[in-house]
Amino acid sequence: MARLLSVNVGLPRDVAWQGKTVHTAVWKAAVEGPRMVRRLNIDGDGQGDLAGHGGEHRAVFVYQIDSYRYWQNQLGRKDFAYGQFGENFTVEGLSDAEVCIGDHYRIGGALFEVTQPRVTCYRVGIRMNEPRMAALLVAQGRPGFYFRVLEEGEVQTSDEIVQIATGPERMTVFEINALLYMPGHPRTQLEQALRIPALSPGWRGSFEALLAQERGGGSTTGNAGLTAAPAPPPAWPGFRPLRVSRKARESSDVVSLVLEPADARPMAAALPGQFIVLRLKPASDAPPLTRSYSLSGEPSAEHYRVSVKREAHGAASAYVDDALQVGAVIDASAARGSFTLKPGDRPVALVSAGIGVTPVLAMLHALAAAASTREIWWLYGARNGREHPFVQETRGLLKALARCHSNIRYSSPDAEDRPNVDFDAPGRLNMQALQQLGVPREADFYICGPSTFMHDLTVGLAAWGVAADRIHTEIFGSQPPITPGVAGSPRRPPHLPGGPIGGGPLVSFARTGLNVPWGATFQSLLELAEACDVPTRWSCRTGVCHTCETSLVAGAVKYRPDPIDMPADGNVLICCSQPAGDVVIDL
Repeated sequence: MARLLSVNVGLPRDVAWQGKTVHTAVWKAAVEGPRMVRRLNIDGDGQGDLAGHGGEHRAVFVYQIDSYRYWQNQLGRKDFAYGQFGENFTVEGLSDAEVCIGDHYRIGGALFEVTQPRVTCYRVGIRMNEPRMAALLVAQGRPGFYFRVLEEGEVQTSDEIVQIATGPERMTVFEINALLYMPGHPRTQLEQALRIPALSPGWRGSFEALLAQERGGGSTTGNAGLTAAPAPPPAWPGFRPLRVSRKARESSDVVSLVLEPADARPMAAALPGQFIVLRLKPASDAPPLTRSYSLSGEPSAEHYRVSVKREAHGAASAYVDDALQVGAVIDASAARGSFTLKPGDRPVALVSAGIGVTPVLAMLHALAAAASTREIWWLYGARNGREHPFVQETRGLLKALARCHSNIRYSSPDAEDRPNVDFDAPGRLNMQALQQLGVPREADFYICGPSTFMHDLTVGLAAWGVAADRIHTEIFGSQPPITPGVAGSPRRPPHLPGGPIGGGPLVSFARTGLNVPWGATFQSLLELAEACDVPTRWSCRTGVCHTCETSLVAGAVKYRPDPIDMPADGNVLICCSQPAGDVVIDL
């Protein structure tokens, strides 16, 4: 008879790890007496990283006492206590090799459904003081699994675990885990897994990617189920000349450029949400400025529109605002990027703040052009009316849609800004606002804006139970860290690297004002930047190297470290040894 040995809860805490501070709730402790299990959590429990843990399909983590015994033997340890693996339920029985995705179990007054294996992250290694632990759990096929709460109720230690229903397809947790992580991904098994309604959206998306790879002949390297979906290939390589046919003021700090071909070659219509890379030349005797800008207009094969916000110390945005004139010819890449409007009939929530409005405005154009019958929510935050671009344009687009809702928030409205006319409410756009407005949880959310704004909404939506595959973001700037939960630490000011000064070309880090001669001791620009404590920007965007005009494919994890790409006799800002898919020349 399967039974509940321990109920374990714990709230996030900060712990020291490798000289850093990690915010984590992997420390769980056994509790006595009945505990209420709710849709997203057990009372007294929490998650430190809601993007990777928690939510409706990962409400309760289950681990087996048999696996405790296995790891005690493998690791030669006898110091384990309930909750050691970060689990909420320590159970007798329910092995990963027997429990199937979609199985229903009643424990005490609550009813549960098995949704997925646990994806083990680095934090369990911190908890176990065993850096290999995450890899060992996967390799040995003992991940444990997650419950979704179908009926809330109280549970307590010694409750019997009764199977109420069996999942369709009878695929075990062990089999599902191996299908993703182990070699070999048979098409029949992928299709079988995708027929299980209870399978969580994240795992479903991984298997769909694997199935698409298999149908394509399996020529793509790597495991498609463990990587983000690739962006569509660009319509042309490198740059081509486009002419500024129109320039328009959108707000006090935003100006739009309409770009048309400067030659006879046709353009290609972009997907709503994509961006292009512009190579700007403010002065003939200075290096060009290369910047990525989202397309903000309607999908068109005849012209592109970009909208640029003037930044306080932005060389490119100042040039666009002050000096770039109608008739000027500038170099531009083809449209690229995977932050695009997905087809379907679910509600759409376009949520943005500041200049983050540009890609979602392109999506609104596409929905209006198609006379979409989807329920559409236009949610935008600005500081005030002076800094609110595209006011009349968005109002006209919303009028063309049958099922639309709009809410505008000003965080610091001017005296002349009229409530219920120019804006709907003061304050910032946040999760509380979305919930008060009644935005449907089943919507597809497209979010773009300042990093804090996006982080708070992404975490909030996950905690609200929105599936990860329905939260889409576009990051202007740096990506989230690869070890989420690590708290920031004070950074030393940028400085010249230690050791002898190099004799190579001068590498200029424009934002920091640091000029460093290239030296043979460095294997890549990343290594040089790190030696100087220069903050590097890791972006999700794909760009084009301004030196060699090579398209940079998103998904790389380091600079390409070939120093021979450095020109032998000139000063450069940056060359084609680039971070993951961005054209950042001002580190």
